[in-house]
Amino acid sequence: MPVHSSSGGEGAEGANETAAAAAPVAAGCCINPGTGMRIALVSPYDMAYPSGVNAHIEHLAAEMRRRGHDVRTFAPGPPQREPDPYHTTLGRSVPIPSGGSLARVTFSPSILGAVRRLLEREPFDVIHLHEPLVPALPPVFLRYSRSVNVGTFHAAHEGGSRLYWLTRPVLRRWAARLHGRIAVSPAAAVFSQRYFPGDYEIIPNGVDVERFQAEAECPGELAGLRPYILFVGRFEPRKGLPVLLQAFRILKARHPGVSLVAVGDGARRGEYEAWVRWAGLRDVHFAGFVPGPRLPAYYQHAAAFCAPNTGNESFGIVLLEAMAAGAPVVASDIPGFRAVVTDGRNGVLVPPRDAAALAAALERLLLNPDEARALARAGREHADAFAWPRVAERVLEYYGRVAARARP
Repeated sequence: MPVHSSSGGEGAEGANETAAAAAPVAAGCCINPGTGMRIALVSPYDMAYPSGVNAHIEHLAAEMRRRGHDVRTFAPGPPQREPDPYHTTLGRSVPIPSGGSLARVTFSPSILGAVRRLLEREPFDVIHLHEPLVPALPPVFLRYSRSVNVGTFHAAHEGGSRLYWLTRPVLRRWAARLHGRIAVSPAAAVFSQRYFPGDYEIIPNGVDVERFQAEAECPGELAGLRPYILFVGRFEPRKGLPVLLQAFRILKARHPGVSLVAVGDGARRGEYEAWVRWAGLRDVHFAGFVPGPRLPAYYQHAAAFCAPNTGNESFGIVLLEAMAAGAPVVASDIPGFRAVVTDGRNGVLVPPRDAAALAAALERLLLNPDEARALARAGREHADAFAWPRVAERVLEYYGRVAARARP
């Protein structure tokens, strides 16, 4: 599903610049989406720290390898003690504030020479850069690449990006070296087009459907908490847990038997726990980090999954996980979540930051189990369309189309 920038003015000029200045592709570049490509997947973020972008890269790499492609991943991080045939770290990472959280990126000067030597020694058919204009690793790959360059844009900030605005004259030159652009949602495409006009192919994030649909027993620590509302996410403001805590306070007064389980962690955990004690709120269970293999059970046995995010979300991966696991979903009505949830069909959307509306939606599902089951069934069917094998197939097919129009 391609998305086009608005015609005329800056948008048309930006699109023409992209077409005219795209990086030349080395002669002999071999693109065969069926099998046998050498693919580099590049992240600006340290892959030792979980994130939606890095999870996307890891799943994409695994699916492409299953299809016979030679896939390498590259990201900043600590020096590797032993060589890894599948992953290479380039440049030490440092944390910087980004979109209400911390992004661990690299500014190491050493990556210039390291990337140049790498690409001279190991040519790739496709270099796929995730957040291709986030400093500094993806732009350095773009600088030295002679391959087909594809970028996936993941972010969507409703208030815009001051960094992109100030640096767009420079970044547009790097954006012009992309032969193809993917956005994970319409919200991400609209955000990226504001600064880098052009055509964007919408290919969403995926979900490991098999893992989340495989039936799992209720963990012992949850057995006495049912029915429970589930939250999964980092403990930072934009994930909206304070709004959910306020909503749960309202809900608990009407339904004393319900519990709240919060999966995740972060610097604000102590603050949230202190508020729960101050409010005298009972049956709030802070589960901390839950390993991936155990997470599906938390979703599967929840009365409802709640994503009270306040904004700056390009996509709802946790929504897909909940849907695949069969949990009815209540989420904030924000642009990134509308790419996943259709209100009243496979979930319930409520105004962001509205604790009363959130409590009412959760109460509605508790009081109407037939509706909750219907939403869960529809959500499970909807999640199938986002299975990683389907997403990977679309990405590989896009590589072929982009390569066909790239100039040798």
